[in-house]
Amino acid sequence: MSLTTVFRRASSRVATLAFRSVRSPLAVRSGSERLILGSQQLSRASAIPFSTESAVTKTTADENLVSVLESEIDCAVKEEAPDQNLMEDVPQGFPFKIIDTPGERTVLLQRNFEDETIQVEVDSSAPYDDDEQEQAEGNDDDDEEHSVKIRIPMVVSVSKGDGVCLEFGVSAYPDEIVIDSLSIKHPQGSDSELAYQGPDFDDLDENLQKAFHRFLEIRGIKPSFTDFLADYVANKDSREYLQWLKDVKSFVDK
Repeated sequence: MSLTTVFRRASSRVATLAFRSVRSPLAVRSGSERLILGSQQLSRASAIPFSTESAVTKTTADENLVSVLESEIDCAVKEEAPDQNLMEDVPQGFPFKIIDTPGERTVLLQRNFEDETIQVEVDSSAPYDDDEQEQAEGNDDDDEEHSVKIRIPMVVSVSKGDGVCLEFGVSAYPDEIVIDSLSIKHPQGSDSELAYQGPDFDDLDENLQKAFHRFLEIRGIKPSFTDFLADYVANKDSREYLQWLKDVKSFVDK
């Protein structure tokens, strides 16, 4: 038998099997269909160990994360426990109402002063330490002791009935109040970058600068309150961090 005849017969058998499988859906016992079914079973079987391994890995990772979170929560409670009685230490003469909304990073101070509404926005980030930054930048002297110098950035808004307000960017230190910027805001004003923002505060006449400092002082922006505010925002930062840890743990532990 010639090689050509063998190839022709083999091709004829394949064509016949294919034709029969199309005409007869019940012919599922053919060799080609068993091969197909076998390959499907193999694919499913090979997928099972992968899924099981993924589930085990996910569970293990989540349990480990929850364990670490619980440990961090314990440390935060023991070492950095928020002072729940801090409001009892409000300094005498502090004129502002404190609005502390859980979950927000800022603390608002509000008061009315004659026909004005005064609002101070204080960030709850840890108090800024000038000397620590200088040390980090390599500007410190090795033989000199560095005292902690707290700086609290604040935004002070003084508004009247028509909605126009003066907005001060302020740095509060325990021994002085520094005005970093000053602008006037209109209720329907434009925030365009082309809008005139006024001169740099340091470029103002010295007498005018002193008058603005006095303007803020009689409205309650005094350095004598800086230490209290530093303690308060640090306390809030601890409370927010502790709650954040608990929220993350609750999500992972579902």
